[in-house]
Amino acid sequence: MKINRHGRAKVLTQEEIQLLFNSGLQSDRDRALFGVCLYTACRIDEACTLNTADVYTARMRVRDEIIFRRHNTKGKLAARAIPVIDELRSLLFQYKPTTRTGFLFPGRHDRGHIKSDSAARILREACYNLCLEGVSTHSFRRTALTQMSNAGIPLRVIQEISGHRNLEELQKYLEVRPDQVRGAVSALSMLSHVGNSYVVKSLYSDVSSTPDTGTLESNTI
Repeated sequence: MKINRHGRAKVLTQEEIQLLFNSGLQSDRDRALFGVCLYTACRIDEACTLNTADVYTARMRVRDEIIFRRHNTKGKLAARAIPVIDELRSLLFQYKPTTRTGFLFPGRHDRGHIKSDSAARILREACYNLCLEGVSTHSFRRTALTQMSNAGIPLRVIQEISGHRNLEELQKYLEVRPDQVRGAVSALSMLSHVGNSYVVKSLYSDVSSTPDTGTLESNTI
């Protein structure tokens, strides 16, 4: 978990996501910005540098896909088109961009785009007010990628969404929960070197093998 900007960004629970979007983030712009990060699994820089035209039509309707332009992606490898799901669409519908052209999330005094450092400061303040630790702007990306992996989505498909150069880089983002580790180890019970009867008996080894005749007799009186 990330503490004082060190370590890995926390993977958010559903309760923490609801807290952030319903109580922590204070403006439609901030909810839209981090909603883009969560529901497209993009990097914070990619969200900050979006153009309004990448998300909205000329009539200011939310597009069916968000376009992340090649020159705004890490390594400038390739453009990505990510479908807009209903949860993100509602956040973008509530957000009212100040202009039809230029950056979707303008910087101060409408100069350029909002900086990733400014977005990080907004998130830190929200998390501080909610007493959430370990959360950073990268948490939304890690949360989205981990959620897709846990849902059984093939890694190659997730890579197409995340824009990672290779699967090895992608796998570093994915969180493995303790219950998943326990479930994986429990599968080894199929390799038991003893019979089932022994296993069952050992589970109840603290139970006496002779019946409690005293109890039986008292029940027949």
